[in-house]
Amino acid sequence: MQSLKNAEILLFSLPVLLLLFLAGCWNSNEIEDLGLSIGLALDEGKESPIEKEFMEYGEEYLKEDFITLTYQFANLQSTESAGTGEERQLKPYENISETGDSVHQMTREFSLRRNTPMFSPHLKVIVIGEDLASKHSLEQLLDQFLRDNEIRPSCLVLISKGQASKTLESKDTMEIPSFRLLGISANEYKTTRILPPISLSKIEGTMNSGNSFLLQNVISANGEVKFAGAAIIEGKTKKLLGFFNEDELDGMTWLTGKGKGGIVKILDQETGQPFMYEVTSMNSKIIPHVNGNNITFDVNIESTGRISENWVVSKKLSKQTFLKFAEKATEEEVNRLVDLTLNKMQNEYKVDVAGFGNQLRIKHPKLWEKHKKDWDKTYSKIPINYNVNISITDFGFKNYSK
Repeated sequence: MQSLKNAEILLFSLPVLLLLFLAGCWNSNEIEDLGLSIGLALDEGKESPIEKEFMEYGEEYLKEDFITLTYQFANLQSTESAGTGEERQLKPYENISETGDSVHQMTREFSLRRNTPMFSPHLKVIVIGEDLASKHSLEQLLDQFLRDNEIRPSCLVLISKGQASKTLESKDTMEIPSFRLLGISANEYKTTRILPPISLSKIEGTMNSGNSFLLQNVISANGEVKFAGAAIIEGKTKKLLGFFNEDELDGMTWLTGKGKGGIVKILDQETGQPFMYEVTSMNSKIIPHVNGNNITFDVNIESTGRISENWVVSKKLSKQTFLKFAEKATEEEVNRLVDLTLNKMQNEYKVDVAGFGNQLRIKHPKLWEKHKKDWDKTYSKIPINYNVNISITDFGFKNYSK
């Protein structure tokens, strides 16, 4: 009888227990009730017209206007009434700016202007303008985001040569600019002119190391954007030092061997006609050599690829002859790109952003300890030799005479 009674209790309790699991998240928020922030731009301080109007009506608190923060919010309401019974399409995003001297305080100021609380776990990109990045360290500018456990460490960090907030604008009424920037960074495997994505989590470790490093540069014009070269961040100050142009970033990718794909355009010296080498694999090895107090580096760069396009039709070459000609010409072009990059690093900016110091640290740790405090200065005077070896393994479907 007792076991039968226990069975009845269990039978009646089971539906109640199931209801608890089906009740959903008790502390969840409806997405329509949240200010979903998806992108962020930081520029040198300049009050927007609406902020100036607020000031005229007495809006004032203690601050210095040296940072303008522009948040991009997802517009979850895609249409609105036009007042005539019709509906019109809205932009899928809204940009709102605030000027001040504290990122956290400016973020809270949005609570005084919006009827929905800011929700930032889906923040995709942070873009920092060159004027701001050259005057203030990234350590200061990113401090609040690195401390905030609401913002995901996978958020992408970019530098803008120009006004950062312009990169969060688009002429396409159906496009969300923050997602566009994220999508462009995913094209890394297609070109040697896009850096591996640098997230908040990666940049924190890099800044803590004290080494100089690169961030992807993005430029904007008339609602369009382009990844164009890279920003050089000086290790000691964490400030923007200068830029690599697109060719120099190309050379950096070859120097480090971090490219996943891309092309090299070669111009035939006799005809002026181009052909294209497409990378299928790339590898680079930096080798330090120490002789007493003298340091030198050798860099061995290897790549396999294919001829993806050829305009050199006036020269009737056999397959084997063209192969040797194309490999040598490609090696010369890669040498030119690498030389541009090394010259920029050693002679103009005097910084190591290619990892030479890291290889010295691994192979000769005692010597690294001696030079690490002034490594950029030491590096700028070190001889660097490099060798490029290109192997063409594929001509596509184009036939050549034997």
